[in-house]
Amino acid sequence: MLRKLISMPGRLVLGTAMVSLLALTACDQQDTRLKRARDLAEATMDQLSGRTLVEPDSPRPLETADVMDRAIAGTLRNDMNFETASASPMFAVGSIIAKPKDIPPAEAMAVVEDDEVFLEDPEVFDEFSADPVEAESALMMESEAATETSPAPSAPSAARSLSVQPARVMPKVKLDPKARDQTLRDIEQASKQQEQVAAKEPASSPRTRSLNPRSLESAPIQEKAAARKLARRSVISRDAIKAQRDANSVMLDTLSKYGMGGEVALSREGQMVIQIGEDGGSPTRFTPAGSPRGALQNFLAVDAKIECPDNPDMVTVQSSPVLATECIVKDLRESGQFEYVEKDYIFENQFARKPRPDSPATGTDVTPTVITDTTITPNDPLWELQWHFQNNGTDEGESTGGSSFQDFWTRQGTEGSENVVVAVVDTGLQLEHPDIKDSPNIAPGWDMVSDPRMGNDGDGRDADPNDPGDLCDPSVPFAEDTFHGTHVAGTIGAAATNNASGVAGGAWNVKIVPVRALGKCGGRLSDINDAIRWAGGLIPAEDEEGNEIWNDNPADVINLSIGLFEYCPASLQDAIDSVTDRGVLVVSAAGNARVATQYYAPGGCANVITVAAGDARGYIAPYSNFGPEVDLLAPGGDLTRDDNGDGRPDGVLSTKASSNCYDPVTGEAVDDCFYAFEQGTSMAAPHVSAALALLKARDPDATPEELKATLLAAASPRSALQCSGSCALYPGTTPIEGSPDMCTRPCGQGLLDLALVPERSTSGGGR
Repeated sequence: MLRKLISMPGRLVLGTAMVSLLALTACDQQDTRLKRARDLAEATMDQLSGRTLVEPDSPRPLETADVMDRAIAGTLRNDMNFETASASPMFAVGSIIAKPKDIPPAEAMAVVEDDEVFLEDPEVFDEFSADPVEAESALMMESEAATETSPAPSAPSAARSLSVQPARVMPKVKLDPKARDQTLRDIEQASKQQEQVAAKEPASSPRTRSLNPRSLESAPIQEKAAARKLARRSVISRDAIKAQRDANSVMLDTLSKYGMGGEVALSREGQMVIQIGEDGGSPTRFTPAGSPRGALQNFLAVDAKIECPDNPDMVTVQSSPVLATECIVKDLRESGQFEYVEKDYIFENQFARKPRPDSPATGTDVTPTVITDTTITPNDPLWELQWHFQNNGTDEGESTGGSSFQDFWTRQGTEGSENVVVAVVDTGLQLEHPDIKDSPNIAPGWDMVSDPRMGNDGDGRDADPNDPGDLCDPSVPFAEDTFHGTHVAGTIGAAATNNASGVAGGAWNVKIVPVRALGKCGGRLSDINDAIRWAGGLIPAEDEEGNEIWNDNPADVINLSIGLFEYCPASLQDAIDSVTDRGVLVVSAAGNARVATQYYAPGGCANVITVAAGDARGYIAPYSNFGPEVDLLAPGGDLTRDDNGDGRPDGVLSTKASSNCYDPVTGEAVDDCFYAFEQGTSMAAPHVSAALALLKARDPDATPEELKATLLAAASPRSALQCSGSCALYPGTTPIEGSPDMCTRPCGQGLLDLALVPERSTSGGGR
C-alpha cells in the first residue's frame, strides 16, 4: 500500500494532524493514541516533503495516472547515424556587432552588500526610499529638461534620440551618408546633450563608497527595494559618450564609402549593433532576384569566409550583401577604433538531431522500485523513466549513468529554494504547458528576439517569452518545432515536481526566468549577448513606450544550451565576462558536433562550466563534443540504446509538447502529449544548472567559486573506455592502450554524481 494521506492542501493536512494530536493526548489511552498521532503527523510530513513509502505490491504512480499525465513521445531507433558537423556557421546578413576601444563600463549608482548600501550621494537614496516611482520620474523629467534647454538639433528625428536619460535604455541612431555633414552635426549635438545629462548625475569617475554606508538590516521592505533599484541603475560617463560619438563617426564614414546607410543600436555595456540599410533608415533586406520576400536566404547566409578585396568598388559591394557585410567588418576593424568587430552569427539549440519515429514503441512493465521511507521520491508518474536523476549505481531503481539527484534531495535535506534563480536563455517556454502553467517556479521573463522574421510571433522584443515554435524550413523532411527551451527548463525545475503529473525536475523549488533569444532558424549573437546581460541584471530591456524593464530576478545561474560551430566570438565572451564578474555562474552545452569543444561556442568560451553528454551507462555519448575545455559529463541520453532494459530509448525525459505519442503503460498510440525523450548536450547542461541551484539552496552564502568547486568535486571519475569512441570517427585522437580501435575523448573531471557531495556537517558548511 502507498502510505500517504488523501491529497489535500498541505496546510490543511498538517493542521488536521496537529489537531488530532492534541485531541488524542486528552484521552485515556494516551500512549497508544500518541503513537497513532505521531504516525499521522509523520505521514503528513512525508506527503508535504515528497517522501513516500512504496511497497512491492502497491500500484505505481505511472499506472494510476491519467493518460495525458503520462503519455510520452520518443522511440528506440538503432538506425540513426551521427554525422560530424561540417557545415559552416550562418550569420545575419548586414548585421554587425562592434564595441569601441577602451570604453569605460557604466557605473552603478549604488552598491548593496551585506545589508548595507554604499553610494556617493545619500540624498539620491533618500528620494528613492521615500517614493521610488516618483523619484525615478523626477530624474527623467530633470534629464528631459536638460535636453529641452539645449539648442535643438538640425534634424529632430533620429539624432535627438541620442540623448541618454537615466531611466531610458540606449537608443537607435540613424546614420545617413547622403546627408553626411548634417548627420555629423546631429551626432555632435546629441553628444553634448548626453554630456549635459551626465553632468547632472552623481560623479562616477572613479566611483567610491561612502564612508558612512546606510545600514539596511532593519530597514523596511520599501527601503530595501529602493536600494536594489538604485544599485542596478547605471551612469554613463563622458568618456563613454565620447567613445560612442567617435565610433558613430567612423561608422558613418565607412558606410559613406560604399554609398550605404544604416542604423546603430547602442548598449550601456558598450556593444553596438549595426544594421546596414540601403536608405539610411530601415535595415537592409537584400532580396535576391526572383526570391520571394521573407525567404530564409533574404537575411541569413552561410559564412563562406569571403574576403573583402583591398580596393573594392562601390557597385560590386552594393550588389552583394555578403560582400558588403565582410567589407564593412574589415574596414571597421582596420580603423583601430574598436575593441572588436564581428558578424552577427546565428546560434542553434543543441538537440542531437534525430528522424521522426516511424511508430510508437510498445510499453513494457517496469519492476516497481522499492523505496525506503527515508528516501525522497517525487510522485510524478514518469519519474521511474527518468534514469538520469536516479542514484548512480547498479541496484534496483539506480542507473550507472544517473546523477544521484535523489540521493542529494534525501541526504542534504533540500530540494531547492525559491530564492535561487536560474535563467534559461533559449527558445522561450511553452507557458501553457499543463505541467508548467500552474508551476510556482516560473518568474517573468523576456523575449529578446529582435527580428520579427526570426521571432515567429509577429513582433520583436517584448515581455512575452512564450515559445511559438522555431520551425525554420518546412521543406526539410521530418522538420518540426523543437520547443527546446521547454525541455531544458523542465529538466532544471520549471515543471511542477511532486504534483502527481508528468515528470520531475532536478531542483523542485528553483525560480526559472525564461529569456527567449532563439526563434525561427536560430538566434542572433547580438540578441544572445543582450539576453545574457539582461538575465544577469546588468542592462534593462525596453517596452513599447521606451521604458526600462529590468529583470527583477537576476540570475544566480544562466543556462546556455545553445551552440555555434565557431571559436568563441569576442562579443559573446564580453557578455559572459560581464555577468560572471558580478557572480553569475554560466553553464554551457559542449555541443553535438563530436569535435573538440574549442571549435564551439559558448562551450569553448572562458568563464563557463562546459558540459558534455553521457548515456545511461555513464559513457560519453557518440554525438558529444569533447576536449580539455569540458568540465563535466552529465546525462544527455542516447536514443539509439536501451541499456537499462526498460524497452524505451535512453533519452532524457522532460517537458515538451509533442505528437505521435504513446501510453507507456498500455502501449496504445496517443495523438498528442506533453513529454518527450530527447538527447544532446542541451540535455546535459540543465542537469548541471539544476545541481548548482541545489548547492546554492543548501549554502546560500557560498561564493560562485565555492559552488563551482563543490560541483566539480562531485564527479565520478571516468575510465579511458568510458570517455572514448571509434578512432575511425575521430581523426587525430589518441588510441586507448589495449583497444586500438577506440580513441580517447576527454570528457572532464567525471560524471556528475551528487551522491559525492559531502553533507554539511562534514563539509564545513558546504564550502
